[in-house]
Amino acid sequence: MSTENEEMWKHWHEQRTETVSAPYGPLSLTGTHWLADHADGHLPGIPGHWAEERDTVVLTADPEDELTVDGRPFSGEVRLTADTAPIPDARVAHGGRRLVVLRREGLWAVRDFDPDATARRVFRGIEATAYDARWAVPGRFTPYGEDRTVLVGNADGKERGLGLDGELSFRLGGVEHTLQVSVEGDGSLWAVFADATSGTSSYRFRFLRPAAPDADGLTTVDFNRALLPPCAFADHFICPFPPPGNTLVTEIAAGERNLRDH
Repeated sequence: MSTENEEMWKHWHEQRTETVSAPYGPLSLTGTHWLADHADGHLPGIPGHWAEERDTVVLTADPEDELTVDGRPFSGEVRLTADTAPIPDARVAHGGRRLVVLRREGLWAVRDFDPDATARRVFRGIEATAYDARWAVPGRFTPYGEDRTVLVGNADGKERGLGLDGELSFRLGGVEHTLQVSVEGDGSLWAVFADATSGTSSYRFRFLRPAAPDADGLTTVDFNRALLPPCAFADHFICPFPPPGNTLVTEIAAGERNLRDH
């Protein structure tokens, strides 16, 4: 079983590397531009005029802006809502770049994904610790039974609300631990956590995505699959920091640790 788990982990790690280094993966993000910060409608390095109007973004462009909308050359005015499709299918493009409309807590932004981004060209891989069965332990999810939102810092220096749905309890090295987690749309769990390696031998915080709990709330807490957050790959993501209680005192020397620098 251990050998099978090791092979599954290797495949997961290879897939992760392919995903983050894809043409429109997180390494390709070169900017997140909040429209509220650009009242004149001009975004840095992005053609066209972008303005908020009620529940839409109004894009106005001339032919010389060389923008496309829905795959066709665009000029004139179009109303846009938040992109929900995969990044390669974003409605607005400029050459190979994809200009993704984003709405977060009532604010509009445009993200600029460029396959020719420097971060993507210099990427050397993800530093990750090899699979170790000691880091995969049983866990139990206990829902709060009510909506909870805590204010946490984000990677861009601002504070935003983080929705939390329950606690995930587990035992590591004979010690009981808990993490506050969110429930994703498919039922899986999501935790933002730090540990005693954070900021030293690992990135300053990481994500964990346990599978959906069963009817009894049971799942597996597998730190072999601890993930670097998107902001580890590009500074323009607004990843949330761990909420109170999600900094573990133990060293989680497992999973993705940092970007390789050589």
